[in-house]
Amino acid sequence: MTVFRIDRTTRLSAAEAWRRLTDWRAQGDRVPLTRISVTPPGPTRVGTFLVARSGLGPVAVDDPMEVVHWHPPAPGTPGRCRLEKRGRTVLGWAEIRVRRDEEHGVTRVRWEEELRVRPLPGALDTLTARAGRLVFGRAVDGLLRD
Repeated sequence: MTVFRIDRTTRLSAAEAWRRLTDWRAQGDRVPLTRISVTPPGPTRVGTFLVARSGLGPVAVDDPMEVVHWHPPAPGTPGRCRLEKRGRTVLGWAEIRVRRDEEHGVTRVRWEEELRVRPLPGALDTLTARAGRLVFGRAVDGLLRD
């Protein structure tokens, strides 16, 4: 498994950055060849289940995830969402943290992910981390920019 981290700052409020980063379908629009389905519909909460399907037609991989921690930011309190990957091919977890830095007038965002793709060997962990930082870094940038 490999762990990668993406840190960003934005002028958006913590609540708005959180809203954008946890808009699961919008995330899917930002990751190439990916669509995300969410059950049950409605507001995200602990127990919400997501499936990110990446690929074309029959050549696709499902990445099922469950929200196991859901704490939106509030004044003086950072937000944290943790997703545990529940699939056979894609393993690990992802965590999104959002906190307002009033001293500097910005919101700080951290996306951290532990990722393992079966059947890729551990020798490819460095490459997997680079690809993850690139793909998800662009997704985070796009979500915070729009």
